[in-house]
Amino acid sequence: MGETFVIILGCALILGGLIGCVLPSIPGPPLNYLALILLQYVREPFSTKFLIYSGLITAFIFAFDFILPAIGAKLYGVSKRGIWGSVLGMFLGMIFFPPLGIFPGILIGAVIGELSAGKNNSEAFKAGLVSFIFSIFAVVIKLINAAALSYFFIKEII
Repeated sequence: MGETFVIILGCALILGGLIGCVLPSIPGPPLNYLALILLQYVREPFSTKFLIYSGLITAFIFAFDFILPAIGAKLYGVSKRGIWGSVLGMFLGMIFFPPLGIFPGILIGAVIGELSAGKNNSEAFKAGLVSFIFSIFAVVIKLINAAALSYFFIKEII
């Protein structure tokens, strides 16, 4: 592979990774990390230690993204119906109101799930708000990681 091709592909991965921080169907930070690996293949600008640490951090954040909303839901007593409602709402929001429809979808889905579990309106709204806040927190963490990886990629190609 030529260096120019790898840099163009890396830039596409960086962009896809940043978009993937918001869209759950795209694995955001791992794409940004893959851009670093590709650049390492043609230029070798990073130390092995840097690549290992950034890879471990990225893997942790990728896993944490799946766990964080569930942790928040458990901490604040969201029912299984509320959790499933938030997941369903996220996907429906993404399908019908892309790309940012996932956020109100999470909130509305969790509220509907909690209402179907027999909780009153204020408890259901609280559960929806908790699911929404923890999901936003996960997105922010992914964006920070993706931005840092993007920075190192761009710094090395300039």
